Parts: sequence; C-alpha cells; structure tokens
Amino acid sequence: MAEEIVDVLIIGSGHSGGMAAKILTEKGISCLMLNAGPIADARKDTELKPAYALPYRGFKQPGKLPHVFQSNEFNANTWVDEKEVPYTYDPQHPYNWVRVRLFGGRSLFWSRQSFRLSDYEFKGKSHDGFGDDWPIGLADVAPYYSRVEGIFRVRGRAEGLAQYPDGNFVRDDSPWTGCMQRYVDAGKRLGVPVCKARSSEGVNGLASSVNLLLPDAFETGRLRAIPNVVVRELRADKNTGFVNEAHFVDRISRREMSVKARVVVLAAGTLESTRLLLNSKLGNSSGAMGHYLIDQIYGAGIQCSVPEARDGRATPELMGGGALIPRFRNIDTKEKNFIRGYALNVYSSMGGIAAHHFADYGEELQKKLDSYRSSGFSTNIMGEVLARFENHVSIDKSVVDAWGIPALHIETKYTDNEFNMARDAVDAAIAMADAAGFEVLSKNYDPNPPGYSIHELGTCRMGDDPKTSVLNKWSQSHDIRNLYVVDGSSFVSSGWQNPTLTILALAMRASEHLAEQMRQGNV
Repeated sequence: MAEEIVDVLIIGSGHSGGMAAKILTEKGISCLMLNAGPIADARKDTELKPAYALPYRGFKQPGKLPHVFQSNEFNANTWVDEKEVPYTYDPQHPYNWVRVRLFGGRSLFWSRQSFRLSDYEFKGKSHDGFGDDWPIGLADVAPYYSRVEGIFRVRGRAEGLAQYPDGNFVRDDSPWTGCMQRYVDAGKRLGVPVCKARSSEGVNGLASSVNLLLPDAFETGRLRAIPNVVVRELRADKNTGFVNEAHFVDRISRREMSVKARVVVLAAGTLESTRLLLNSKLGNSSGAMGHYLIDQIYGAGIQCSVPEARDGRATPELMGGGALIPRFRNIDTKEKNFIRGYALNVYSSMGGIAAHHFADYGEELQKKLDSYRSSGFSTNIMGEVLARFENHVSIDKSVVDAWGIPALHIETKYTDNEFNMARDAVDAAIAMADAAGFEVLSKNYDPNPPGYSIHELGTCRMGDDPKTSVLNKWSQSHDIRNLYVVDGSSFVSSGWQNPTLTILALAMRASEHLAEQMRQGNV
C-alpha cells in the first residue's frame, strides 16, 4: 500500500470511527479504516459449552484479566489480553483499563445509556470556578445530539431540567411499577428529581457501529476496512508538517506495512489514540497531551429491600424497572465538601439478592436469601471526576506490547472531591430509601478504582488556546491541520453522564467540519 495515497485514513472502528466513516463517505470522500482486531462473527465463532465443561467452571482464570471485572471464562476472548498489550501504573494507585479489539470496538458492548451533557458540564468553570470551560456549549452540539438520537433511537421522556437536557426521543410512556412510584413520590418530598432513564433502542437489540453506522459507509462504495492491524506510528512530512503516513503491523503475521494519507482521523479510543500520538511524537506543542485524564466514579451505592415484596409476595406490578436521578447537587446551592455533581442509577429486581448484603451465615443466611428474594432495590453512583493536570499518561519505554510498541503508563488517583461526592451520594440514597419505606441492607461508600467505569476521557483536550490544549473546538489538532481526533480524548470535563452520545455527536460535528475543509482545499 506504500504507493497509494488514501483521502482519509480512519484508525478505529467503534462509535467514533464508524460515525466518521459514515459522514465522510456520504459526503463523497474515500476512506480507509484500520482496526486492531478481527471481525466478530457470533454465529461462526461462538461455541456454547456448559460451565462444568470449562477448566475454571465459568469463573475468571486467575491472573489473565485482573482489571476486567466484566470478564469470565465464557467471554475471556472478548477482552484485550493484558499480557499481550500491557500497561503500567503505580501499584498504590491502580487503573482498570478495559479494552476490546474487535471490529466495532466497545460499541458492541455499550450499555446504551444515552445522555446529553448540559452547560453545567460544558461550562463548569463558569459555574463553580474550577478547571476550564469547553470551547463549545450545549447550543453548539444540540443539533448533532438530535441527529445521533434519531440514528440510535434513544428512548426517553422530556423532563424539562437544565441539568438533564431533553432530546429527540422515542417517547417513553411506560408506567412506573409500585415501588418505583413510591420512590418518585419520596423524591418529590425531598426535592430530588426521579426521572426515566434514557437509552438507545438501536435495531434488533444492537446499537453499535457495526449495525448502525458502518453499513451506511460501506454502501457508498467509498469505505475499505482492514482488520487485524496494529498501528505503530504516524509520521509527518518534514516540509509541510502535515501527517502523511501510518506504519502498522499485521497482528497475526507480524508483517510490517505502511499507507500514505491526505488526512488522518484518530478514533482508537481515548488512551490508544493518545498512546499512538505520544509514541509518534506528534501534536504536542502545548505539553497538554496525556494530561487531564478523567472518567466517572462508580461503585458507591446501597442495596435495599421492599418489605411488601418479601416472602413470595412480589408481583410485576409492584417490582421491577429502573430510574435515573440526574445531578441535583451544586445546581442552585453550593455543597461544602465537593464541587460538580453525580447521578444515581436506580434499579428494582425480581431476582435474588446476593449473599454478601446480609450479615448472616449458614441456615440463617439461606432463610434470608429465600425470604428477601424478588424484593431487591438498589442505587449506584455515576459521579464526575475533576480534570486535573497531574492525572496523566505517558510512554513507558521499558515495557512493550507483543508487536514491540512501547506501552502506556497511567498515573491517576481520586481526590477528596470524589470521595466526598461518593459519601454524599450514599447518604442521599439512604435518605431516599428511608422516605420510600425501604429497608437498607448494605451500603458502600468506596468507589471502585479509576477506569472501572470504562469511560476514560481527556488526554487530548480541546480548547481555544493552542498553548494549553491539543485540539481546537472542531477536534482538529492545533499543530497539524490534517489530523483530527474524534474519540473521548477531546473531553475537557467528564460530567456524570455516560459519554457515548457526546462522543458520537462530536465525531459527527468534526467529520462535517473536516469534509468542508477538504472541499475548500484547506487540508
């Protein structure tokens, strides 16, 4: 491929890469997509086995994927092998980097929560004085949010809350179950909004790049894709400063290859895109690249029981369903111990309640498990992590992956702001449960380690000032005009929201800007 020059090279095939491919090809631009993993074929590649036929009886093989809590023996091949693609960190401050190298990336496993950021996130500094505002606001992104919500068929209900912006929804008119209605009523008494959650319905149960974005791009005849290639380095023309070449290696054969391109769109995921740029020594005149790593705090929450549902009395009318409490702290008032805010995911279950929520053993524990079955009600935090310069990634030249590419070193930790936020979220959840008449069985004030949310963001932040940011407001490199980074690395703040809808909207916006710049001959 060394003799060919492609119009746009897209690295990554997840939501952001798929959106870039769809928009650019529909604008008449030819694209080549490189992806580090194979094309998954569930019908051909899936083998069903009972747990007793597996060496570890379906549980996780010790040491294989220590940071992937979602893994077990049934799905171990889904996740990136940490021995094949290692990363490093201070053992005192672990980071859970959960990666997927399949065609479609993590879009295949998205939980489908679909939230817009509000101006409390886009303009956080203007609200509370910390950090930096984004160079864009909700009004800039809203038209793209609406189009993305249409493609992904986001189900929701208009709530009229500034911190929970309404959108282009498949209307959710579903009634609350009995326990959820009690919770809604308790929220009204305490001044806490309890809302319908918003999620992508997708098509046929899937809301991924491979079924909602890439088919449109392939249908134009202007997209080619190469699976199983790992990009080693980007190179720039010494005369123009433009990035013009990508060097990559076949994942299986180890064959080294390269391709020349007029424009490069990075969509490999926050940390992989940053790792590639750092290894390539490109686009970092500001010194900001790799810094301001952010995500969301998960893990803190409570487990409750609805008394009327115990001892076999649960019914579908009483139990089941979910809700979302959007951010309600630091809106019109100011908390003493933390800034920004959190949301609470709320769930009711007709299933069993795990044994670790009870302080009982043996026969007494079994009696409790039987009695409390189908009465479960839980809340869990999604909290904003503050963007701090010291939370950063860098290249660890002493460690390389299976293809000899230097690994990423991750240095990040939560601060009192995050821990105080988690404590407040649990206390608020307990107050809500008490007001609803539920029994609180257990509470956990401790968030999981950074990275657990699988929402890594930042490290190539956007901004108006090239001295303090990596990208401009169009996700275009300040230093290299023909380089765009369209994944979550452009984020200036994380908010409490699942970032996928915002990543999709920003990728759409950036791709349309790129297409226009190409039409004008600027790149």
